[in-house]
Amino acid sequence: MILTDTHTHLYSEAFDDDRNLVIERAMDLGVKRFFIPAIDSSYTAAMLDLEKSYPDNIFLMTGLHPTHVKENYRDELAHVEEMLASRKFYAVGETGIDLYWDKTFLKEQQIAFKQQIQWAKKYAYPVVIHCRDGFDEIFQILEDEKSEELFGIFHCFTGTFEQALKAISYNMKLGIGGVATFKNGKIDTFLREIDLKHVVLETDSPYLAPVPFRGKRNESAYLVNVLEKMSLIYGMDKDEIAAITTANSKEVFGI
Repeated sequence: MILTDTHTHLYSEAFDDDRNLVIERAMDLGVKRFFIPAIDSSYTAAMLDLEKSYPDNIFLMTGLHPTHVKENYRDELAHVEEMLASRKFYAVGETGIDLYWDKTFLKEQQIAFKQQIQWAKKYAYPVVIHCRDGFDEIFQILEDEKSEELFGIFHCFTGTFEQALKAISYNMKLGIGGVATFKNGKIDTFLREIDLKHVVLETDSPYLAPVPFRGKRNESAYLVNVLEKMSLIYGMDKDEIAAITTANSKEVFGI
């Protein structure tokens, strides 16, 4: 069984004391592929070091996270553009809209999101979308940018059934992680109505640890807990879900 964690921040400071052990624990459980989203330029060196340590297992994205869109966002976007021109990546992201913490930079978030979508289309990369309290704003931009070249993942999907169908209509897979195991997560009530071909698995570690680790540091090894929940939701064997969702990740990332 090969599992793919399509979204994990393994370069995070949360793993500074035991990063190699965290990766080894995950690999021992069958998590062999780790897709690494960017946040901003301050993490670029750590991401490149991580890739150097695990070249067969670590696959990098580049992008500007919406919560890091501030006064200097144009400088940060210039860094993303430079990175895209300098080497291969596997996606642009994570990008999107986040209005949960602060609405001050909504306009700038919208500009940054649209620009990153356009770069993803230019380089034929998937776009990995972060959405928190911003579905309407994100869908408006996706509607403006929709084309055959637009595809990717709606990371950490937490919307309604109707929003799931709308995301899928824009050639997006749904990134499903620990929230599916929460009693108040809600997505478990309709996920079975979504064809598994539209789903990929993720942890978003070190955030959003699944039950029974909720509230603690998340790590890629806990993807097996998400897998167990998905097996219950879909009434399917875990090996089959692992195979389908990893195949879906290969379709998105091209590897």
